[in-house]
Amino acid sequence: MLIELIVRFAVAAMCSAAGIALLLRSGLAWRIALDEPNHRSLHVHPIPRIGGWGVVPAALLCGVWTGGGVWLSGGVLVLAAVSYFDDRWGVPSVLRLALHLCVAGLCLGSVLGWQPLALLVGLSITVAWGINLFNFMDGSNGMAGGMAVSGFLAYACSAVLAGESGLAFASVALAGASTGFLLFNFPQARVFLGDAGSVPCGFMAGALGVAGWTAGAWPGWFPVVVFAPFIADASVTLGRRIWHRERFWEAHRDHYYQRLVRSGFGHVRTAFIYYFVMLLCAGGALLAVHESGMLRAVTIAICFTAIFALGLWIDCRWRTHGARACAEA
Repeated sequence: MLIELIVRFAVAAMCSAAGIALLLRSGLAWRIALDEPNHRSLHVHPIPRIGGWGVVPAALLCGVWTGGGVWLSGGVLVLAAVSYFDDRWGVPSVLRLALHLCVAGLCLGSVLGWQPLALLVGLSITVAWGINLFNFMDGSNGMAGGMAVSGFLAYACSAVLAGESGLAFASVALAGASTGFLLFNFPQARVFLGDAGSVPCGFMAGALGVAGWTAGAWPGWFPVVVFAPFIADASVTLGRRIWHRERFWEAHRDHYYQRLVRSGFGHVRTAFIYYFVMLLCAGGALLAVHESGMLRAVTIAICFTAIFALGLWIDCRWRTHGARACAEA
């Protein structure tokens, strides 16, 4: 199975990269969806938002369709299609969130069964939050793509060890397709993932996490630790904006990773710092999933301590940056 996984990863990466390259070379990329710089952007030139046009077809072709099943694959296609309209023309946030909840509920209900209803509702809300995590965190070069590679490879490794080949195929296909996208997004961003890419990735991060938990491939905490860098950044930022009575449903550039970029650290160094934490959490989760008791608790604690320390450091750097800017003004 290892050889097949490697082949699926490589083919997914090549298909994703080839699709994006074709769109760029033909000029269609600038007609499909374009991200124009504005007051909340971290870039200064228009960038095509067509990463999802490479990632989604490649992932479906190389493993998501067979490993994720018809319902999860259908959810990916529906979310990708609607998200394209959001990339191109914009979709009201309330309608977008309602769609995320409906797709998550229908897919999980069809795959896992409709009882108990309270559990299904809770899991649907969790998956919908996962969808928006990727959407929120897709704002710096290499950020969302790197998390997808790290997170889905961790899923694939745990699924292999548990003997869940379908989960492994779906996860490794998503990791490979995201790697193909990264070739065009890091270190310099020639394309962005766009909602058509970030929303399906977030959906599969949550849906496969639930599927693996119900199949016994990993405990419920495993996906949380694997994707903890995104969960912590987006959740704390959202909570802070709600506390300050800001319009939290609107796009902004106040996430921790965005503040690190804006404080002068740059896209590349910011990405490498987050990559270190992503790999720490993915590796820690894989180590802890096969342990019990104190070693598991210590491993998970180390992962979250690293995230907490990173957040404190960015807060201190941001305050220093703000004070310096005020002094220069």
